[in-house]
Amino acid sequence: MSQTVNVADLDVAQLSEVRKQLEDELNHLTNSFAQLKQAQAKFKACIENVNEVKPQNKGKTILVPLTNSLYVPGKLSDPDHVIVDVGTGYYVQKTRAQALKHYSSKVEYIRTNLETLEDTIQKKRENMNYLTNILQTKIQAETQGGPKS
Repeated sequence: MSQTVNVADLDVAQLSEVRKQLEDELNHLTNSFAQLKQAQAKFKACIENVNEVKPQNKGKTILVPLTNSLYVPGKLSDPDHVIVDVGTGYYVQKTRAQALKHYSSKVEYIRTNLETLEDTIQKKRENMNYLTNILQTKIQAETQGGPKS
């Protein structure tokens, strides 16, 4: 059973430890936010790429990405279908409309997660500021008149 502790009742060493834990959590959440933003940008780029596959480009030479930095020339033989990476090394053939729907749903899913994560980060920052203020007040009190509880 967990119990609530008022941070104002903690001593400076305990407050410093709690502050370090909050900093670690905040760093982890911020890194997760950045990674989600990158994933969202990747899916948005996929939407743009699917939009570039048009029937009038059939038979034209295009650059096919093998990796993020390696492209090989190829001919567009079926502009109505694309291969979609659905994760963990699996690829599925979909129509352009299905691919757009797939990537759009991914972008939307990440957007809602980003909003939730942003709220969490904001609350953690507010907690950090509150904790820092209490810690500074306690340190000032100790340096001015000795330890106080």
